[in-house]
Amino acid sequence: MLGAIEAGGTKFVCAVGDKEGNITDQIQIPTTIPEETIKEVIQFFSKYDLDAIGIGSFGPIDINKHSPTYGFITSTPKTAWKDYPFVQTIQEAYGVPVGFNTDVNAAALGEAKLGAAQGLDSCLYITIGTGIGAGAMVQGRLLQGLSHPEMGHILVRRHSEDPYEGRCPYHHDCLEGLAAGPAIEERWGDKGINLVHREEVWDFEGYYIAQALMQYILILSPQKIILGGGVMHQQQVFTAIKKHLKELMNDYVTLPDLSDYIVSPELGDKAGITGSLLLAWDSLEA
Repeated sequence: MLGAIEAGGTKFVCAVGDKEGNITDQIQIPTTIPEETIKEVIQFFSKYDLDAIGIGSFGPIDINKHSPTYGFITSTPKTAWKDYPFVQTIQEAYGVPVGFNTDVNAAALGEAKLGAAQGLDSCLYITIGTGIGAGAMVQGRLLQGLSHPEMGHILVRRHSEDPYEGRCPYHHDCLEGLAAGPAIEERWGDKGINLVHREEVWDFEGYYIAQALMQYILILSPQKIILGGGVMHQQQVFTAIKKHLKELMNDYVTLPDLSDYIVSPELGDKAGITGSLLLAWDSLEA
């Protein structure tokens, strides 16, 4: 039996299941401080005889296995979790192999193996919600270099009619600072769910996301792009993204039909927890 943790900024999802993504039990735990949240995580898994656990975590995290801080949450703005030894804590509790990666890389893995990108050897998964993050599969493997990708913080051109300055505490008007859910709310004075019929809201959103996709396409050339997260529940964003992407690319690169190339997660909100089960399986095999 495999355990999985999708560790998000507002909640932890914990599940037990198998490598096919079948989940037999699952709970949600609020993300507060490690002493409270991890205590509940350990209590949940203590009911089961686990072979391995996979963790898809908010970040930044250290996924370099040769690093002295491998398995740590590192420079997160969630100060209670800064420099938290996540993997070590779970290993000490259970003594089983632990797979560890970002929440978006876990979601990319889930969609690649069991979701919208099955049968392909590359894909890009992007979540656009409270923050913006992305994970990539390249030649059948999760992309990793010095660390994991932080694609939500690339710089984009400001829309000519957008006076909003951006809200990223690190980079001000990066992609996340201009296009994440809190930026929408701060710019327009209301939550996105209450702005459904304001076309300019979603046109701005599509403009910024399309710029990011253009850069990702030109650098990584993914075979499928999967857009998840709360903002992408507004389906009109897809129309705006495709319109602006077509204009930006200007036929420089031949792309597949965008309606089949840029899609919602086939696994829905279970992409991250499914991918975390697969991280557990990979750690067991290794």
